[in-house]
Amino acid sequence: MQNIGERLEEARKRKGISIREAAEATKIRSDYLHKFESNQFDLNLAEIYVRGFLRNYANFLKLPADKIINDYAALGRSEAKVRQPSREIYGRMEVSIASADERNAEKAMPVEEPAGAVDKTHRAAGLGRSGSSLPAGPAIPPQLIFRGGIALIVIVVLVLVIWVIKAIISDPTPVTNRSAAPATTQGPVQMSTDSSVTLIALDTVRVKVVQDSDNRELFQGTLSRGQTQVVPKRGAIYITASAGKNLEIEINGKRYPMPFEGYDRAKIN
Repeated sequence: MQNIGERLEEARKRKGISIREAAEATKIRSDYLHKFESNQFDLNLAEIYVRGFLRNYANFLKLPADKIINDYAALGRSEAKVRQPSREIYGRMEVSIASADERNAEKAMPVEEPAGAVDKTHRAAGLGRSGSSLPAGPAIPPQLIFRGGIALIVIVVLVLVIWVIKAIISDPTPVTNRSAAPATTQGPVQMSTDSSVTLIALDTVRVKVVQDSDNRELFQGTLSRGQTQVVPKRGAIYITASAGKNLEIEINGKRYPMPFEGYDRAKIN
């Protein structure tokens, strides 16, 4: 049965690459790779880094990394003592001086994190120096931030929808005119009973035409200056205009002004 080094060397040769090429691709020193393929794992590094380099190299060679790590652990080296970095004390601040090998190993950190990784992360989130007396602020859960963002988006969308609906259904007739109900005191204009009525806009005006017999709406809309609208007439009709002075009607070739000037309603027989 092949040992770890033989499997690594065979897989590398199958890929047709050299130790130097493998080192450049994995960012692992070539002498470490030589030792791995020689089944030697005494790199004078912390155990976590040795396992990380070995896992990365196995993944690079498309070998089952978990199997390689388990076989390595079976050699009885998984409990090797972690080498402590040298330290220097300057006043009350402690500075850790890691070796170049350890800094390179941190760049290729394996999936398995050391037990102190969480503490290092917390220190990095603060002032970045050991022994700081400033308290760390409470961390905001990402779920809370996400939900707050979603709620804000929903509120904005609802406001936009309400604004659009109000803009669509709003009546362009001035508020002062809408406040007064259309009067019907004007006398009816006598016309022929059955014909068509042509609405002629002298200026912008909003018009509504309702059939008297069954209260059926025949037309409703805004006419611009010079625009005309033909409305079928069967019996008496009511014509409501936002500005009577801006509207004339034509029946059987004859034009008639509206019997009012402002916002009102007239009956056409």
